[in-house]
Amino acid sequence: MGTNTALGTQGPASLILIRLLVGGVFLSEGVQKLIFPGVLGAERFAHLGFPVPGLTATAIGTIEIVAGAAVLLGLATRLAALFLLVIAIVAIITTKVPILLGHSVWVFPLEESNRYGMWAFLHAWRGDIAMLLGSLYLLIAID
Repeated sequence: MGTNTALGTQGPASLILIRLLVGGVFLSEGVQKLIFPGVLGAERFAHLGFPVPGLTATAIGTIEIVAGAAVLLGLATRLAALFLLVIAIVAIITTKVPILLGHSVWVFPLEESNRYGMWAFLHAWRGDIAMLLGSLYLLIAID
């Protein structure tokens, strides 16, 4: 592995692609949670059954912004990736597992869809699994 001096990390130059993917997606999603609270923020979190949805959505959005930016800049990447990994896991459990099972999970409701089951789950979780695996890669691969 070589040194990626632009980011101050050890690893292949191609690592920047994973940083762009994970950091860019989480940064964008965090900003959108804050500027579109009715669609992606507090109201969505209320619909999903999260306690104190306004505070929860704001906290998650802020973490996504800070950690996403940190990943993009190569600052505290492992710590940032750990936070983003947890967010991806929670997103899968709260929004995708109900699709797989075809019913609510704990306090997290099944969202209206025209398909449920394994194939619907695999389709729905493609972004979440990309973020989960990308975050996991950053957690493991960064020196």
